[in-house]
Parts: sequence; structure tokens; C-alpha cells
Amino acid sequence: MRYILVTGAAGFIGAALVKRLLLERNIKVIGIDNINNYYSPDLKKKRLNNAITNLNDKNLWKFYNTSIENQENLKKIFHKFKPNIVVHLAAQAGVRYSIENPSAYIQSNLVGFGNILEMCREFKVENLIYASSSSVYGGNTKLPFKEEDSVDHPVSLYAATKKSNELMAHSYSHLFNLPVTGLRFFTVYGPWGRPDMAPMIFADAILNNKEIKIFNHGEMMRDFTYIDDIVEAVFRCCFKPASIDKTFDTNKHFKSSSFAPYRILNLGNSNPIKLLKFIDLLEKALGKEAKKTYLPMQPGDVVSTNSDTSKLETWINYKPKISIEEGIEKFAEWYLNYFKK
Repeated sequence: MRYILVTGAAGFIGAALVKRLLLERNIKVIGIDNINNYYSPDLKKKRLNNAITNLNDKNLWKFYNTSIENQENLKKIFHKFKPNIVVHLAAQAGVRYSIENPSAYIQSNLVGFGNILEMCREFKVENLIYASSSSVYGGNTKLPFKEEDSVDHPVSLYAATKKSNELMAHSYSHLFNLPVTGLRFFTVYGPWGRPDMAPMIFADAILNNKEIKIFNHGEMMRDFTYIDDIVEAVFRCCFKPASIDKTFDTNKHFKSSSFAPYRILNLGNSNPIKLLKFIDLLEKALGKEAKKTYLPMQPGDVVSTNSDTSKLETWINYKPKISIEEGIEKFAEWYLNYFKK
């Protein structure tokens, strides 16, 4: 019986992963989340309830309402369960909010992540997977983004904390032989999504006759990645710990692998679309036209994202496959049902 600990278990990706893991029935899952009020705690609780709805053996699931900044509580949980695998998804999310409230990002994304690394070291975790972000590519304009590209010019504090996580993880991997995989997520969307992200904001605006704010006058492209594809890739990484790259050349510094058991992998759909195309598909799925307002670029934002996922495909033999059309249909169906529009 394997024990897998998931932080951010009530989050968008976290709850979906918990549901996927519990389907295996030979895995015990420990969830951690502080259910904070960055957005609706009610949505987070309903996600978790949805994740465990069909769970027959309640002994396979334990949940703790605590923050990753609380090292004492973390240590008690790790001591009790001694998880084999840790999937670290807890973080203060949101690019724009990092401009308004930077201290929340310092505490959760840096102090909290440091606590997770320390627990993994102390309790000899066999595999750590953690959420990085496509935001680390910052001001890069060469597409598609590859793991070897420079990520030294973040344009938001959120991105800077994610780049810091990658560096912190490498040091622990090297010093303590801790297998670590960082996944750079690209614009995740789908049922049970975050209310502060574009799909939920746009759907709410369309159905309530509110204006959609379209930044950079619509000249934006995003590599939208459906939640099921994200979860399947994370699931597979759980059972393939990072390993030392024996071909690693210290003079060339390939940044996706290392002389330590360490991997960085892009996780996206590799099929970016214009933001206006996304809105058009959402309008059709919801059966209503949007009111659009065009605005300049926002601080901390980027014009385009596009993932090269060839390394991910080689590593876990999986390529994200849900088309944007199928994904938006599924999202719209869930949204209309959840909010009873």
C-alpha cells in the first residue's frame, strides 16, 4: 500500500488528482489544504466532496486543514503517515494578485515550499512532484517554450517564486539524493476551475451580461490545457521518480535534467489559440454572446504561451490530447449545471 500526500488537495488540480488517485484503490491519499479565502472556500469544499463521492473504503483518504507554512503540523502528518510520494500543489496562485499582496507569495510559495522540501528530506520521501508554472518563461518571445530556455527574467513575483522553487528543489535533490520533478503547467482549465482564471471570469460575464475585459486589445495567445490531461500526466509522474541524467554535460547545462535526480518538464497542450477564439468557442457552448471591452496589456502578463512537451512525452509516454473544442464543451456543461444558469 502506497501513501501519497497531496498538498493543495482542495485546489483545482489537487482535488482532481485526489479523485484520480483514489480510483486506484491500492493507494492511501493524505490531503492537506488550508481552505483559505483567496476565492470561495465553499467551492473548494465541494471539489473535495466530489473527489471522494464514490469512495467505498474511507480508510484510503485522510484530510488535514492546515497550512504548509505550519512546519509543526506538517511534521506531525509526515511522522504519522511517512508518505512514499508527495505531490506538492499548494501555493498562493495568481499573477495579478502577486502585485497587490506579495507577502502571501513569500510565505506560501517560498517558506511553505521550503517546509515541504525539509519534510521530504527528513522522512526520506521516494518521489516529490511539485507545481511550477509556464509563468517562469517571463519575457521570452521565442515559441514554443522549451525547458532549456532561459527563465531568468520573470515579469511577476508569482513567476519569480516558481523559478525559486525550481532552484530550491535542485539543491535538495543534489544534497540529499531526493528525486524531484517540477511540472510547468500551461493555463489549466476545465470543470471545478478557479474563479480568478479567464474561463470562469468569462463564463460569469457572458451569462450575467457583464463586460469581458480583453487585455492587449485581444492580441493574446494561450496554451490552454484541459484538467484531465494535467492530472493524467501528474499521476504518471508519481510512479516515475526523476533520475540522474548520466549524459548530463556540465559545460552545456541542459536545464531540464541534472547530475542530480531532478527533472523539469513542460505540461501543456502544445496547441495555443488566440484568446478571442477561446471566447468565441465559449460563447457558442454557453449559447450567448459576450460583451467585450478591449484594454491595454496588464502588468505581469505575457502576450503568448506555447509549450514544447516532447520531453514530457518521452518521460511518461503521454501527450495531452483533449482538444480545446471538447474541453470548452465539458467546462460549459459543468458551469451551467453548477451555477444552475
